Amino acid sequence: MTSTDKPSVLFVCVHNAGRSQMAAAWLAHLAGDRVEVRSAGSAPADALNPAVVEAMAEVGVDITDQHPKILTTEAVEASDVCVTMGCGDTCPVFPGKRYLDWTLTDPAGRGVEAVRPIRDEIRERVEGLVAEIAPAEGSASPR
Repeated sequence: MTSTDKPSVLFVCVHNAGRSQMAAAWLAHLAGDRVEVRSAGSAPADALNPAVVEAMAEVGVDITDQHPKILTTEAVEASDVCVTMGCGDTCPVFPGKRYLDWTLTDPAGRGVEAVRPIRDEIRERVEGLVAEIAPAEGSASPR
């Protein structure tokens, strides 16, 4: 893990406007301050996907203060777990880091109806990740 006792996770997709933003928001929402959360994109968009913002708002998660960010080597180095979502080989690889690749439908150009199932699948995956890397107080770690 990083120098703190808190695990850190970086979510990466191409535009950092949809999947990685939803995953980061879910992780922050579900794990609170038990996990350090980052997201980035290999080719960031100018703004978040409005359908993604709306879909997250429907479940009480506000991401209107977020914006797409460029993927940096420093962000990868500072993270214990890097979760890629359709960005290919653009994520730098460092020894000792854990890499996961989540195959998820890209919400780009889709309406909120199409984004909802993607949002829900991301939540399920993030719940599993939280249980693994940052179990709640009093629950046993599945290691």
